[in-house]
Amino acid sequence: MDYQSNKNNSGILLLDKPKGISSNCTLQHVKKIFCAKKVGYTGSLDPLATGILPILFGPATKFSKYLTNSIKKYHVIAQLGVMTTTGDLSGSILQNRSVHTTDLHISSILKSFVGTIEQIPPMFSAIKYYGVPLYKYARLGIVLPLKKREVIIYKLNFIKYINNFLEFTVSCSKGTYVRSLVQDIGRRLKCGAHVVFLRRIKVGPYHSSQLVELSNLYFVENKNINQIYRFYLSGMLRTFLLPVSSMFLKYPVIKLFHEDIKNFQKNTSIPLLKMYKTGLVRVITGINSIFLGIGIITKLGILIPKCVLIS
Repeated sequence: MDYQSNKNNSGILLLDKPKGISSNCTLQHVKKIFCAKKVGYTGSLDPLATGILPILFGPATKFSKYLTNSIKKYHVIAQLGVMTTTGDLSGSILQNRSVHTTDLHISSILKSFVGTIEQIPPMFSAIKYYGVPLYKYARLGIVLPLKKREVIIYKLNFIKYINNFLEFTVSCSKGTYVRSLVQDIGRRLKCGAHVVFLRRIKVGPYHSSQLVELSNLYFVENKNINQIYRFYLSGMLRTFLLPVSSMFLKYPVIKLFHEDIKNFQKNTSIPLLKMYKTGLVRVITGINSIFLGIGIITKLGILIPKCVLIS
């Protein structure tokens, strides 16, 4: 199914990843539904996890690093006293321990993780070792000497603790593994722990209230729909996409006119006539406010294109 109407899709789909399938499997479903040739996602979610999986189409894919590097927020439920091979429900139980703790003790332990911490990535993850995902080694029973990585925990809010189940939210940097965090919390509590519920509720400027469910997209795959109606449906699909500029609404704005627009699109630096604060800016056309891309302003008042949208 190759519909001409979908070949120019560009934008961001904030998909609510279903539980039980991988991020890549989810992507392939979406790619088929949209008949998209160029599509990718940022920030893998475990099969157990649900929530925001940003999927980028067409020229939007070149801006993926800005979402990859953004702060993520998760809603987590962990079971204390039980350790598994994977750090979540999908693994086999390694050990059961008794739990002796209080809300006050847990709250204190959670606070100790806020800031820059070191993590060892889980063996059951998509990180590659000599080009092979770690989970493939793990399935063969091979344990590799993984290096610790620095990540940042910005906020860790205790919600409740009932019958050995701990509920909290965490805001963290890219590269943070919630499974590793939960396992470390369990070790600090001297009882072990694993993830039983994980939902990503915020990525950069986006939050869970903006999500589109995969089931809302499936209607277009109905092979009995005639081509005229299918063309109409493909147009409806594009309404689910957010513009690339939605990533950068909190950035300062620079308006360009005439030759400066052409120079920016050619990745040519532009001397600005008036002074602006240094740093990243959202660049738009001065007349109709069309998003052109992201630039950075230097101390010398020069606008340097960083990522240009050419659809």
